[in-house]
Amino acid sequence: MIIVVTAGLLLVANVSAKAEEGATVQDIIVQGNERIESDTVRSYMSVAVGDRLDPSAIEKSLKALFATGLFADVTVHQEGNTIVVHVVENPIINRVAYEGLHRVKQEDLDKEVKLKARSVFTRNAVQADEKRILDIYRREGKFGATVEPKIIELPQNRVDLVFEISEGPSTYVEKIAFIGNNSFSDDDLKQTIETKETRWWRFLSSSDTYDPDRMDYDREKLRRFYLSNGYADFRVVSAVAELSPNRENFYMTFTVDEGDRYKMGKIDVKSAIAEIDPAAAFEQIEDLHTDDWYNADQIEKVVQKLTDFAGDKGYAFVDVRPVLVRNHDTRVIDVTFEIHEAPRVFVERIDIVGNERTLDKVIRREMRLVEGDAFNTAKLRLSKDRIKDLDFFDKSDVTNVPSDTAPDRTVIKVDVSEKSTGELTFGIGYSTAYGAMINVGAGERNLLGTAQQISISGEFALLQAGGKISYTDPYFLDKRLAAGFDIFAQNTSVYESYAYATGTTGFDIRAGWMYNEHWRHDITYTASMTNVHDVQPGVSLYILDQQGVNTLSSIGHILTYDRRDSHTETKSGWYVYFGNDVAGLLGTEHFVRNSLGAGKYYTFADEWTLSLIASAGYMNPWGGHQVHINNLFFLGGNTMPGFSYGGISPRDRGTEDALGGVWDAVGNASLKLPLGLPKEYGVGARLFTYVGSIGGTIDPGKYGPVDQSSVPRVSSGIGVVWKSPMGPVDFDLAVPIVRQSYDKIRFFFFNFGQHF
Repeated sequence: MIIVVTAGLLLVANVSAKAEEGATVQDIIVQGNERIESDTVRSYMSVAVGDRLDPSAIEKSLKALFATGLFADVTVHQEGNTIVVHVVENPIINRVAYEGLHRVKQEDLDKEVKLKARSVFTRNAVQADEKRILDIYRREGKFGATVEPKIIELPQNRVDLVFEISEGPSTYVEKIAFIGNNSFSDDDLKQTIETKETRWWRFLSSSDTYDPDRMDYDREKLRRFYLSNGYADFRVVSAVAELSPNRENFYMTFTVDEGDRYKMGKIDVKSAIAEIDPAAAFEQIEDLHTDDWYNADQIEKVVQKLTDFAGDKGYAFVDVRPVLVRNHDTRVIDVTFEIHEAPRVFVERIDIVGNERTLDKVIRREMRLVEGDAFNTAKLRLSKDRIKDLDFFDKSDVTNVPSDTAPDRTVIKVDVSEKSTGELTFGIGYSTAYGAMINVGAGERNLLGTAQQISISGEFALLQAGGKISYTDPYFLDKRLAAGFDIFAQNTSVYESYAYATGTTGFDIRAGWMYNEHWRHDITYTASMTNVHDVQPGVSLYILDQQGVNTLSSIGHILTYDRRDSHTETKSGWYVYFGNDVAGLLGTEHFVRNSLGAGKYYTFADEWTLSLIASAGYMNPWGGHQVHINNLFFLGGNTMPGFSYGGISPRDRGTEDALGGVWDAVGNASLKLPLGLPKEYGVGARLFTYVGSIGGTIDPGKYGPVDQSSVPRVSSGIGVVWKSPMGPVDFDLAVPIVRQSYDKIRFFFFNFGQHF
């Protein structure tokens, strides 16, 4: 291009030599253009018809035409008072293709590569995209990858652009070392960071490949780790990754300066806002205590709580500043939280980028701020959490920047990176209750980018078979109303626990809505038909009287108050719910069933989480009807480890058949704890204790003597959960501590499953 521009400048000089003093441009003729209009070419020029023949203006025009990126060559010459511009247009890209892809998916490259079909081909753009592709491979640990662009010329000035890629071998992290760490071992710090040393079992992970961005994240992870353990002066001096001479492995070294470890000293709250009482605000501080080790994470949580507290008082614009005073001699940090009224700022607009498939409205309705609202950091953080909980995106950054139009305006930017939301599953496994099993299914969690969910699944086991079709619209009619339905069928014949088989088909229609961020109300109508059949010889007269078809038509509701930090990986918070079901409008079943439950979670050490959960149910028949056995309560198995499925139940004294109860109550305490193994092993454990009771058979004297007792049963045990490369594996070993002589027990439970 330099040669071409030089030639063009020589031509400009020729124009200058021929220009007569005072001569004007009478015409500008454009030649060689095929797609681009002549007027478009003239619009880029700094000289027009009627202007004086000015060599400097013509030189600017030449540079401007090259700067458009539309032309491979531009020349200018003068014929009298006419300027002739000859252009050679850059070709149009017909398609962009890749050869040699194995480790990286084409859709990942398509997101990064800027050149697309029908865009203008330029050498500079190709070189920039070549670099982008190499950057993607380096993030995947392929530092030996090479990219060679090939151009295939086509008629009508079109080209095919083909990137020939040689991925080369993966470059793994062979060794991670730390220098300057005296308080924590290398193994402790290796568990903290995301990058891992290469091992054979990490073949399903990319954490052992070198990624510069991940290394920067590791620096921040180390900083957060030390700051949460009292090391307020900690800093990462350097982080270096060295490539081995054979270019096959990386050696990473983090040099750290731990500094002194501090404890919390005096804790205080000051408010510059008269309506906010510092004493009342101080009551919001629950996580900080004098003489505890300094913890930056807890400081940040207190800032958020004080911000929310001020927001509840009607102050959307507050600035909570933690003022730290270090005493290096005593190694104590005094913290004063100062509450100031911040400048009033309003949301000007919300910009959403990166959602190629998901509709804008799906993201916007999760925002707790809209255009024109008073800006609130707590609501911004809540919006980010809600978008993340959609689970549609690999990345969801929600930030705000000052507006260009006014100082009291802010622009919220939502930057997302979508991930696959479709699921095809095939599973094989084994359950101690149902034997060997196979399950298949297909589903989409973000149907057509609308966040609607649809799924179909089936399960086939030696002693159980069933299928289900489900559909849910989380914002039915664009309201905060979740609506959906389920169609189901299931046949079960677990003769070890029950002396009969059941076959159930039916459907339900459900709707739920949120009163606010914590209160939720769900209503469900269920219609089903159950056939109690294949009754075993010599069973209880009660069960013989139950065989046949019964129909259920019920409507129910559940009201839930939920303050958990997460619905999937809960570590703190609590919930409580209450529900009722009324059956009898159309079916043969006539009863009222009530349910109540609550749970509380505590995390008191890294990866140590204690959960306390309780639930109870009670049903009462009405209209002189009897509740059929398939709708009664049974305890055991997953609901009461240490006992068989249906192992806790009123029983026929002669046949020992489980008859079911009209009420039950269960409580459990479970402690999740690490086993000291690396996190990537995916192995965890839990200690648990269950307490449960059941009772109240329907008309027990009609069919003979019944063994039943409401004395609480107690069991305790240990469980191991392994997220293996072949699927989740659960082992539970439980021992009944308090039991009745007629209860059925089982010490060991094992479940294995695989999803592809």
